[in-house]
Amino acid sequence: LDSISKDDSVRVITVEAAGDRAFCAGHDLEEIHSQTKEESTELFKKCSDVMTTLRTMRQPSIARVQGIATAAGCQLVLSCDLALCSAEARFGMSGIRVGAFCSTPAVALSRSGVPSKQALQLLLTGDLVCAETALSYGIIGKVVDGELLEEETLSLARKIAANSPHGVQLGKQLYYQLDDCGTLEEAYALATDKMVCNLQHIDAKRGIHNFVTKGK
Repeated sequence: LDSISKDDSVRVITVEAAGDRAFCAGHDLEEIHSQTKEESTELFKKCSDVMTTLRTMRQPSIARVQGIATAAGCQLVLSCDLALCSAEARFGMSGIRVGAFCSTPAVALSRSGVPSKQALQLLLTGDLVCAETALSYGIIGKVVDGELLEEETLSLARKIAANSPHGVQLGKQLYYQLDDCGTLEEAYALATDKMVCNLQHIDAKRGIHNFVTKGK
């Protein structure tokens, strides 16, 4: 991800599983069971670094979810900027069922815009929810038929990639920076600064010129 984030030829990334049964079921419990405290600390640090990089890297990321996405797998979906899933997909924070509260996935969940009561219900019960429920919570952005999932994901990626890379990357970064603004005035000040800078970029100058002159 670090190398991709520095590659100007990459405009969008998709995150997907190799098979069709599951997107990601989270950490390997057998591996965790045999780890020392130091090894567990290193594992969860690496996982957190991956999730953070997805959020902070310049390019937008799209999760293509088939099957189940539980615990850290659901965290991975939430850490991507956009997400589509098949109608068969299921989502959950299942750690509590083995006595391990999903602490690190809770970070992504709490920052995703999922209402607190729905978020805590997922975290405290370990229940799986269907694709439509995940859509209503805001965990994913669109539910499509399984056979159309790859096509729909690629279509979305191509649509984003067709836009100005500078505008897309600036827009992604600004969107998350707005969360850190303490007041409405601070948010508008930041957005104004970004808007003015964006308008000075060649992509915006060319795009507006073509619009105004009708491409002449």
